[in-house]
Amino acid sequence: MSDRPTYYLLSLGCSKNTVDSESMAQLLDAAGYTSVEKPRRADVLIVNTCGFISPAREESIRHLRALAARKRRDQVLIAAGCLAQLWGPALTEAVPGLDGVIGTRRWMDIVAFVEQVRARRGGMTPQPLYHLPTDALTVGDDEHGARRVAVQGASAYLKIADGCRRPCSFCTIPTIKGTLKSRPPERIVAEAQQLAAQGVREIILIAQDLTDYGSDLGMRDGLATLITQITQAAPTLDWLRLMYAYPGAITERLIEVMATNDKVVKYLDLPLQHAHPAVLRRMRRPSNIEWVYKTLDKMRAAMPELAVRTTFIVGFPGETDEEFEALLQFVEAMQFDRVGVFTYSLEPQSPSAALPNPVPAHVAEARREALMLAQQRISLRKHQQLVGRTLTVLIEGYDTAQNISVGRSYRDAPEVDGLVFVEGVLPVGAMVPVQITGAMAYDLFARPAIAEPRPAMAA
Repeated sequence: MSDRPTYYLLSLGCSKNTVDSESMAQLLDAAGYTSVEKPRRADVLIVNTCGFISPAREESIRHLRALAARKRRDQVLIAAGCLAQLWGPALTEAVPGLDGVIGTRRWMDIVAFVEQVRARRGGMTPQPLYHLPTDALTVGDDEHGARRVAVQGASAYLKIADGCRRPCSFCTIPTIKGTLKSRPPERIVAEAQQLAAQGVREIILIAQDLTDYGSDLGMRDGLATLITQITQAAPTLDWLRLMYAYPGAITERLIEVMATNDKVVKYLDLPLQHAHPAVLRRMRRPSNIEWVYKTLDKMRAAMPELAVRTTFIVGFPGETDEEFEALLQFVEAMQFDRVGVFTYSLEPQSPSAALPNPVPAHVAEARREALMLAQQRISLRKHQQLVGRTLTVLIEGYDTAQNISVGRSYRDAPEVDGLVFVEGVLPVGAMVPVQITGAMAYDLFARPAIAEPRPAMAA
């Protein structure tokens, strides 16, 4: 049996958290630790928590308590990530049995922190150890050489920045992550090259606010510049996808780069959050709805195949029936390809917590259902228009018993959008041209087109 210490790492929350978890795992592996899949086999238990909204916090606490209840005396339990940063020492009150709390801003210190916590093991009743600096930078020269990527099959998330300087009243991300800090472009490009060289077909650029990339580095149109650098440096890459754009920050140059660069998928995630100016002002979001109409018209003219995903919050404090009706009409007018709808979650540490006139939960839920129903009709119509068309699909799995494969087209981001179900068993990682044969509101059905699939690259 190996003498290497072992760790179990549970990652919760969004893709950005997944990247942080992968980076911590890289550092632990390099320091001589071995990852295990079962908590009972680990010397160190780590939960990379999410603290964005109440359900995410509840999930994080539930997993921490379950591990604490089963923890042996020779094991240590550490809470990392966003909830650790947000709650700090209060987290140990909610989860008795925690041995350490390390905030998301210092994930790169995980090895030294684990060693400190383990060194205290065996004491009578050692107090939990905390590592929660609030002014520490999260990216840049202090990443200890860890790649800021999370590979999932033939796709990979690549984090280009952390933190956010936007003032959204409902959001605690600036409190948790701090202000924007962009990673050096040369480091991002090098990681993209490595991913392409190992056979990754799709790179998904992520950040809290992708379109703000480089502003803190003195770059103008930093995202457009970075896209160009990545695609030139990684010519074997098939798809480059953009997630989390900010309204008002989509420039003429970004539109041009997206439209003219074949490797950039014609897909944009643009969370708008609402469509009534008064609600948007209460949210401290851009409230110029005319900009949305003009910009999306411009993008759709430059990229007729553009797929647009957005998200909305209903039940925000003070939202009236008239304001919600304006949102419904906006969705009908804009004909988005993908929409996610969430009911407002009151976050005690966010500015919106002090707003008057809360919307009753049952009203907010009814509005969510009405908006989702309206969008389902739009999505179904759009999908029905694709029947008979040929799309390229990235195959992600198959079921031999049912003789069917599952993949995504350029229109579908992983985890948040739909799937394409293709007749036959096809190789995972292959890019396959398919003919669309059937449509539902979220998913498509297809069969392979005549052209041969482009095989998966060897890792």
